[in-house]
Amino acid sequence: MKLLVGLGNPGAQYAGNRHNIGFMAIDAIAAASGVSNWKSKHSGHIAEASIGGERAILLKPQTFMNKSGDSVQQVARFYKIENADIIVFYDELDLAPGKVRVKVGGGNGGHNGLRSIDPQIGLDYKRVRLGIGHPGKEFVTHHVLGDFAKADQAWLTPLLDEIARQAPLLLRGDDSGFMNKLALAVKGDEPKKDDKPAAPKGQSHIRQARPTKTQTELPKSGPMADMLSKLFGKRD
Repeated sequence: MKLLVGLGNPGAQYAGNRHNIGFMAIDAIAAASGVSNWKSKHSGHIAEASIGGERAILLKPQTFMNKSGDSVQQVARFYKIENADIIVFYDELDLAPGKVRVKVGGGNGGHNGLRSIDPQIGLDYKRVRLGIGHPGKEFVTHHVLGDFAKADQAWLTPLLDEIARQAPLLLRGDDSGFMNKLALAVKGDEPKKDDKPAAPKGQSHIRQARPTKTQTELPKSGPMADMLSKLFGKRD
């Protein structure tokens, strides 16, 4: 059995945040697998799925990001899942928007979710780093706790669709194949190399951690349309 974990913060006010792309990835996989029977257990939202013929547990910790390890450790222990079978999806500042990298082990890169998980289960689990871009050091908090912009939907929607479609590759250990498929899916929709997320006008420092309301253009059809409508539509 595999354990697929998406990192994020619980609550409607955080649902569209860049920091919650891990939750979005798990929701996309759940939707593609026909999963709807989520349960509140082990400090998280949890569901069982069949992905490419393999049994998997889907988990969205509800402990807030900096205590994600509490939920992951509980689920891994209850289902007796080894680290080699744990896959964690999370936002990565040091990758351009839409870029994805998969690796086993390594440091936490300052990510509070990993910083909580590592001491509780160890380092040797698989990490799926989902790029959200880096806005500059002084704007990091505003960036990660801000909603994806309207323009981001050009790469975010195909990325989430392809994560769901290619999840069986990831479960079989074909990490390179998984990354290649995702790269092809977002090709042509990624920002130019020199592009950086725009900093809020008139701000030279972060004044608030809570996100501001954004107007989001949703895809008109498809499985991601339903999911993103739930995330963004209700906030407009």
